[in-house]
Amino acid sequence: MITPVEDPPVSPATGRPLTKRGQLTRRRLLEAAEQVFADLGYHEASIVKITEHAGVALGTFYLYFDSKQSIFEALVVDLNSRVRHSMSEAMAGAADRIEAERRGFEGFFRFTAQHPALYRVVREAEFVSPAMLKLHYERIVDGYRAGLAAAQRDGEVAAELDTEVVAWALMGAGELIGMRYLLWETDAEGRPPAEIDPAVLDGMTAFITRALRPDTTASQTTKASPTTKGAAG
Repeated sequence: MITPVEDPPVSPATGRPLTKRGQLTRRRLLEAAEQVFADLGYHEASIVKITEHAGVALGTFYLYFDSKQSIFEALVVDLNSRVRHSMSEAMAGAADRIEAERRGFEGFFRFTAQHPALYRVVREAEFVSPAMLKLHYERIVDGYRAGLAAAQRDGEVAAELDTEVVAWALMGAGELIGMRYLLWETDAEGRPPAEIDPAVLDGMTAFITRALRPDTTASQTTKASPTTKGAAG
């Protein structure tokens, strides 16, 4: 069962919205869960380990979540909200869609470098809570499609492209590039990089530019044809 998302969150024990203090405690539990699930995985993690990491009493946990699965699902929603915010914030003020894409991926990679748990939590959601996995990706795609459609109307993205297909393709590319160049890349001490290599981002931007921009070759050829024909005649 998917844990409902309230704003502000509601205590499952009392049915009442959390106070500001309660929201801070809930945040501590989510941050602890992020670390514990990242280090141990869902099945080895426990409520006891999460509360110990958060520095709260075991009984306090049940004021905010009713099970290990409920805090896991809340964590998926929380990570999703924060990574989308990081991307949106990075894209603000971009001059065009290509710049927005680059900035958005910078925001995604920056968040991933700071919160590598995103990958493990999302991947485990496939088995722990498939509906939450679907929700995570669909929320990202929904915003993505809207931005791409607006860029199509402005002539910055090829009109013949299906924005939903493009959104899923770009999201998949970003996820795998982040995995390769952030999670798997380590220095001599085994530490992952604090940020993605700008050269990797340059290569990704070049690929996206070729994939998204309208092809002007055909229109240029059409315009040139009458002149060419006249010269030949």
